[in-house]
Amino acid sequence: MRLLLRLSREAARYKTLYIIAILSTLALTGVNLAAPRALSAATGIVERGVDETALRRITLLAFLLVGLYLLRIVFRFLSNYLAHKAAWYLVGDLRTKTYDKLERLHMGYFHDKQTGDLMSRIVNDTRDFELLYAHIIPELITNIVTFAGVLIVLLTINWKLALITCAPIPLILLSGVVFSKKVRPFFAASQKKMGELNGKLQDNLSGVHEIQSFGRESYETEQVNIKNFEHIKAMLHALKLSGVFHPSVEFVSSLGTVLVVGFGGLLAFRGGLSVEDIVAFVLYLSLFYAPVSGLANLLESMQQSMAGAERVMAILDAPFEIQDRPDAAALEQVEGSITFEDVDFAYENGIPVLKGVSFHCPPGKMLALVGPTGVGKTTLTQLISRFYEPTAGRILVDGKNIADVTMESLRQNISPVLQDTFLFNGTIAENIGYASPESSMEEIMEAAKAANIHEDILQMPDGYETRVGERGLRLSGGQKQRVAIARAILRKSPIIILDEATASVDVETEKQIQKAIAGIAGQRTIIAIAHRLSTIRNADQILVIEDGKVAEAGTHQQLVELGGIYARMHRIQSAAALEEGLA
Repeated sequence: MRLLLRLSREAARYKTLYIIAILSTLALTGVNLAAPRALSAATGIVERGVDETALRRITLLAFLLVGLYLLRIVFRFLSNYLAHKAAWYLVGDLRTKTYDKLERLHMGYFHDKQTGDLMSRIVNDTRDFELLYAHIIPELITNIVTFAGVLIVLLTINWKLALITCAPIPLILLSGVVFSKKVRPFFAASQKKMGELNGKLQDNLSGVHEIQSFGRESYETEQVNIKNFEHIKAMLHALKLSGVFHPSVEFVSSLGTVLVVGFGGLLAFRGGLSVEDIVAFVLYLSLFYAPVSGLANLLESMQQSMAGAERVMAILDAPFEIQDRPDAAALEQVEGSITFEDVDFAYENGIPVLKGVSFHCPPGKMLALVGPTGVGKTTLTQLISRFYEPTAGRILVDGKNIADVTMESLRQNISPVLQDTFLFNGTIAENIGYASPESSMEEIMEAAKAANIHEDILQMPDGYETRVGERGLRLSGGQKQRVAIARAILRKSPIIILDEATASVDVETEKQIQKAIAGIAGQRTIIAIAHRLSTIRNADQILVIEDGKVAEAGTHQQLVELGGIYARMHRIQSAAALEEGLA
């Protein structure tokens, strides 16, 4: 009931449509209740003998029935269409709301989530709300009103026979309660398995190049088949219970009909029931048991909808681990200085990643981070943008604690260029202009020139209108990196983060990227992560991160002369470069 009340609050914005649909449903029920009475009245007239007066009455009843059937069309249309309209608008709102919540959750939320499963919740599970609001609730209202109306009519015809008719009802209701408790976990498991199947499909379609490269097509097909039939088996468990429950309800309802026929025949034999009343009773009997039998279908559909609703609400109720404080102020006229003061950080597993990290980067300077893989370099840069919160210490931008400023204003002043560059499936111009939609084509081209990608773009079939494909599939690694740099330059943010911007490119492309970085050095504060030391040898300050701590700090020349970790890395890379030159 709590979940239903929560969903009702979500649907409240469309209450006008729902009210009209419900009123139409009630009117439709009234028409359905009136039609059998008119038919039984006509039967009674025929039974008593047809004369001219009786014929006129039968004609009037016939016109009345035609009018009732026409009203049935009108009320059924209003009931069905308006309920569906409100329900689909609700589905659309919830899809948008769920997506909006997901894209605002902290990065830690996604560590144990599959993209395909989250997509399944947004698209598939929200669709179950349409089933709930366009079918289940209207039918439930119709069934309750119909049941109550028919019961009143039957009591007015013959109260003894009406009570006999109600005999199977408690047994049907009890079995319905038991069924709903048993079947809901299976529907929940089925939808969970559907999410896992979507997750597997999403992973495999994204990695189809790797699958084909390593000849794993048969293996992955088998894995998809396993996920597919896990979902089917979970659904079949639920349908097995339904397969037992539905016929049982129909059987119990049929027993009620047998009781009515038998007891009604006895009353008719004793003269306690007229032919007209018997006809009316038989006509109303189908209306009486239909809502009760329909309860089985409604319970099954409701459990499926509730299972989907719980998966959606799990996202909507997920807490914002990182959010603006009530008194957060916007960052304005940012120069770009960055300061870490004894910053510690650990992910949810509690294992420390950063330990007491402190440094200061003045505005317009380039700070480089080097060190082995997995020591916390990328995590450090993500802390600057508040994708994660430090477990201890403070991070300052222009002397202001970033925990005290709005995330929107903070991130507006930071442009990232990541190692795994993500490009949207659009044109090159759209991808460069993504971070600054108001930019003109001339400004986009200037940014591309600054990133040393302009000439490459002009050689493409459609120039800046060339489509890059999903995740930039049609571009080389170096081209994608330089498009990302152009995107960062165009935004004109005072802070740029370069995370392994040259890690996956050849030497010639690395030189082009280095030129692009050199072109913005001194104008923006640059935080650069690099394994290739040649990329950051001109940095104003280099931090060597080891075991989550700042092990060494200084310029390239200072660290080489120090003879420590950085000097060892430099010797190894210099020797490797010399060997490549000789080769």
